[in-house]
Amino acid sequence: MQFTILFLIIVPLIEIYFMIKIGAVIGAFNTILATLLTAAAGLYFVKLQGISTLYSAVNSIRNDQTPFKEILSGFCLIIAALFLIIPGFFTDTIGVLLLIPFTRNIILKIFVNEENLNKSNNHDVNTIEIEAEEINEQDK
Repeated sequence: MQFTILFLIIVPLIEIYFMIKIGAVIGAFNTILATLLTAAAGLYFVKLQGISTLYSAVNSIRNDQTPFKEILSGFCLIIAALFLIIPGFFTDTIGVLLLIPFTRNIILKIFVNEENLNKSNNHDVNTIEIEAEEINEQDK
């Protein structure tokens, strides 16, 4: 809860700071235009990456693999889209970092256990498959 409150206070302050600094250099109109253009371009690329991630997940399922990495990539793309929609340069930077596959994989490796990312199938090594057979007492 405290992290959320800090996030909701600190991020807008950072955004306002960057808006003032960048607006002083390039002007108010250009700052607003740049914010709108980064949001539009970012959302377009989120759409393309999302479609690519969806195809990759379908291929993983066809190959009898768990699409765990694709699911996490899709989640990162949702977060990237949210950050790109929020007006500001700081959140746009985070959104673009989550949008680029190379940096997204680095971020995923930081936050997610690596052995879960590299799971290649749905089968657990410790699973024993059995077949049940009904036995009647009269057959003995």
